[in-house]
Amino acid sequence: MESIRMTTAADENFLWDMLYESLYVQDGDEPFSRDVLEEPFMQKYVAGWGRAGDLGYIAMNAEGVPVGSITIRFFDEANKGFGFVHEDIPELGMALRPACRGQGWGTRLMQALFTEMKEKGIKQVSLSVAPENTAAVRLYKRFGFREVGMFGTSITMVADVR
Repeated sequence: MESIRMTTAADENFLWDMLYESLYVQDGDEPFSRDVLEEPFMQKYVAGWGRAGDLGYIAMNAEGVPVGSITIRFFDEANKGFGFVHEDIPELGMALRPACRGQGWGTRLMQALFTEMKEKGIKQVSLSVAPENTAAVRLYKRFGFREVGMFGTSITMVADVR
């Protein structure tokens, strides 16, 4: 049976896989080397998962295999993420295995996360997305994300959690 469950510290290896999957590459372009995950600017998203404020969900297929994740993590001015807006606004990261995209997993993960953020009193959430990643941008806009700036070649978006 397909399901969505909360992340635990035991999911860290899978979250590394999903961080890699979240790196948008246009069709025909060379994928990133997996070595990019060793860079400090990438490690901050997953290293030591389960610290205070970390929240996330894992999508599980009918066979009980994880197929995607959604997470939020708080950063501060000295350790900004790509979608950093303010230290009181966590940054969202989401990815799905390529074979599982376009099947509604992203919507279900977003619904679960937004429900939990509301319960925890989190008022806003931010993210960074490549403008060429049109499927992701459409999903984010459906959940109320709006563009608030650019970081490099990526759009920074924020949504109110209501």
